[in-house]
Amino acid sequence: MAPPSLVVRPLALSDLADLLAVQLACYGEGFVESGEVFARRLASPVNCSLVLERDGRVCAYLAAYRSRLHKVTPLHGDFGAPHAPSGALPGDLDTLYLHDMAVLPALARQGLAPALLAPLWERARQEGLRHTALVSVQGSQGYWARHGYAEQALADGVQRQHLASYGDGATYMVRSLGPGG
Repeated sequence: MAPPSLVVRPLALSDLADLLAVQLACYGEGFVESGEVFARRLASPVNCSLVLERDGRVCAYLAAYRSRLHKVTPLHGDFGAPHAPSGALPGDLDTLYLHDMAVLPALARQGLAPALLAPLWERARQEGLRHTALVSVQGSQGYWARHGYAEQALADGVQRQHLASYGDGATYMVRSLGPGG
């Protein structure tokens, strides 16, 4: 029997039905974000989301974008794209923000999540981003801590409100993307 074929590639509009199925299987209806929200995110110039296909079937995804440290996208929010006057992305983007990562429960604990994380972390380093950040939900802080993330308080009231949109127990976590980070 041949080993399963794994392909990591950019998330595309054609993947939205599969992404929503993975999302529902992982989170239940409480955290499901609509296809319309994901379509808007894909159109954002800061988007760098990935999917993982196993034997030609989308089985995991990582919704991510370039951002600024201590900026939180609220649940169901768009990937904000701050622009420089020229319309280009501003040079002060310093953070890879991981908005959402999900792996089909039947394939959990098979190393699929690191297959999404590693290439995105490397790409972020190459682009000069210095941090990666996320909101940890559903008791996943220990998982993210094992990947080098640490909880950080948010000083800005608006960002704390965005964090609160994820419910009780949600925490903002950060990891360095520097050498060895």
